[in-house]
Parts: sequence; structure tokens; C-alpha cells
Amino acid sequence: MSRIGNNPIAIPEGVTVEINDNIISVKGKLGELTQEFSGVAIKIEDEQAWVTRPSDSKEHKAKHGLYRSLIVNMVEGVSKGWTKELELVGVGYRATNQGQKLDLALGFSHNIVLNLASEVKVETISEKGKNPVIKLSSHDKQLVGQIAAKIRAFRRPEPYKGKGIKFVGEILRRKAGKSA
Repeated sequence: MSRIGNNPIAIPEGVTVEINDNIISVKGKLGELTQEFSGVAIKIEDEQAWVTRPSDSKEHKAKHGLYRSLIVNMVEGVSKGWTKELELVGVGYRATNQGQKLDLALGFSHNIVLNLASEVKVETISEKGKNPVIKLSSHDKQLVGQIAAKIRAFRRPEPYKGKGIKFVGEILRRKAGKSA
């Protein structure tokens, strides 16, 4: 029995949810998202959406919680939005942006220039005495997470000094260096 899948999905004011065949579309003030679904039934009543499964097979149980979580993320995305913040830790590591173009100086011979999707808003914050921060925000949680992971993959945090790109608030597992 899926405990997550059995919970109702609250639909806030200003958000509309429509179901056509096997496609659910969610519209809100920040944008519109669509998701294809199969193996479950979705019904909307009284500003709430319910996800139900036809049987207790393993496949239906797995999809029950999955689609409920995806729909909750879509509803929250079009109403509030999602943000991820990345911190550049290291001497000389810098980040700047011009519109949707992100320019990263990460200690390689050349800067890395990344063109971001138009749905994602990027902001770079550089304060004196603090590490540069890249702030990504969008209505699509999957897209924000994918772009953040791609940026982080350019220079993962290393365990000895902690240099690299990490999420703000991420706790790194540090190792002791060589013993003298």
C-alpha cells in the first residue's frame, strides 16, 4: 500500500488542473507543465486531486506514489516555483551571467560557457569575502535539478579541501590528509 499515493493533492487558488486522455496539464501564474501518465487514474474534486490505482500489482503500486509526487511538484512549481543554489568554493572560482548564458571560471585553461533553457532564470551573486553563488529558479523542478547537477558535475567538491561546486547547505564528507 502506497502511503504517499493515498494522500490527496491540494490545488491552491489560481492553479488549474486538466486531464485529457493520459496527459495531465497544470497551469498557474508561473507557467504551464504537462505530464504523461499510465497505470493510474486521476480524479479532481473539491480543489483536490486523487491518484488511484486499479490493482495491487507491483507496477501499479510503484506508479501510484510516483505520479502523485510528480503532480504535487507540478502544482507547487506553477504556484510558488523551485530554486536551487550552488556555491563555488575555491580560489579564483567565479561565475557571471549575461541573460541565459552562464560563464564559469573553474580553474581550467578556458572558461566554461553554458547556455541555459529559457524556462530557467539564472542569477549570480558575488560578494566580497564570500564564495560566489549561482541561483537557479524555474517552475519545473526536474529541469532545475538537471541543470544544477550538470553545473555541479563540472567540478565536484573534493574530500580533502572541499574545493568545487556544491549545493548551498550541503554537508561534505571530509577526509584527513597525509600524516606527517
